Amino acid sequence: MKLHVKKGDTVMVIAGEDKGKTGKVLKVYPEKNRAIVEGRNLIKKHTKPNAKNTQGGIVEQEAPIHLSNLMVMDGKTPTRIGRKISEKTGKLVRYSKKSGEEIK
Repeated sequence: MKLHVKKGDTVMVIAGEDKGKTGKVLKVYPEKNRAIVEGRNLIKKHTKPNAKNTQGGIVEQEAPIHLSNLMVMDGKTPTRIGRKISEKTGKLVRYSKKSGEEIK
């Protein structure tokens, strides 16, 4: 299944605690329909001391957000995503439904 969000996209959160805020997609989980967005949906996780974190304690980290709550940004405006075959390359590309421009 093709997803409208890819790693590296700038997205806007359209529902939940971080509604209206933007961030960069760090990782996408297609099997769960979720993505991790930089600096959004932060949770506090209790960790034991380990090699990476010798102190242990409470760590703040991003939790996955459902893809239905994310909208890709085209410049400074959120937009829906469509797919079409590019005239230049003949490959399937994503484009902005608002402006009609290709999204890299």
